[in-house]
Amino acid sequence: MWSVDPLSTLLSGIRAEGSVVSHAVLTAPWTIRFADEAPLTMVSVLRGGGTLLLPDGTERKVGVGDTAIVRGPAPFHLADRPGSLQRASSAYEIACFTTDAECTAQELSGIRWGTDTEEATALIVGAYRASGRRHERLLNALPPVLVVTEDAEVCGWLEQAAADAAQLTAGSQALMDRLLDWALVCTLRSWFDQAGADAPSWYRGLADDVLGPALQAFHDRPAESWTVASLATRAGVSRALFAKRFTALMGRPPLTYLTECRMDEAETLLTDTDLSIAQIGRSVGYADAFGFSAAFKRHKGQSPRTFRTAAA
Repeated sequence: MWSVDPLSTLLSGIRAEGSVVSHAVLTAPWTIRFADEAPLTMVSVLRGGGTLLLPDGTERKVGVGDTAIVRGPAPFHLADRPGSLQRASSAYEIACFTTDAECTAQELSGIRWGTDTEEATALIVGAYRASGRRHERLLNALPPVLVVTEDAEVCGWLEQAAADAAQLTAGSQALMDRLLDWALVCTLRSWFDQAGADAPSWYRGLADDVLGPALQAFHDRPAESWTVASLATRAGVSRALFAKRFTALMGRPPLTYLTECRMDEAETLLTDTDLSIAQIGRSVGYADAFGFSAAFKRHKGQSPRTFRTAAA
């Protein structure tokens, strides 16, 4: 069975691994290059700040309390200001996932830890690995960079947790990685809540008073034989009203959305599991392998077996 909501499902293949906790004292001009080529990188600014510089020329300022999530895989920079890239500067690089990399405090030469001064820039940096196909759907829902501002109380709590993890005691790396998993979920939820019309349709739908109960029921039990009428019953409105509201908010009719979700999940199961075609078909709502294969080919342009072979 799938997770109880689309965001949980999409996040299930994303994990922090080898995170970096840096309380860095940097004298301007300075730059940090992020060279992981990770699908997602999170930078939380506990003190100080700077400007994120993306390869496409996008510039985004970040300050105290800001958490930025940058979509990979292209390398990007954080600098005290944009002009620092062209000036002589103190330059650092973070590359946790490169071959034989040791992403620890000792490897970040020139960065001193734990020094509390007025010019200090304190960061939590997390690079996220992705396993499986689900992360591609999450990345497609995100802009190249997003920034969410947290309140001072949350920022202070993160700084204390980071300081504890930075002591490099037993279990500290696992502690920091799980902290960053939590922070990613919270940051994305905050951004989706603030994004309004820019948020993915499935997220807006779950927050809708009418569509929310029906979508929740579908994502809880995708293998059921859902119809527009049964979904409307879940929503507590007429079939006509439900279909009209669903199409207006979600951008396509209810059954089209259900089929798209089922085919996307089928792609993931074909790529990431050894389940048979029939088993996958049943898990996404089809009674037999023939019906599932015909639907998959109609929507994806190739049979499940051909898709699986090509993906492998």
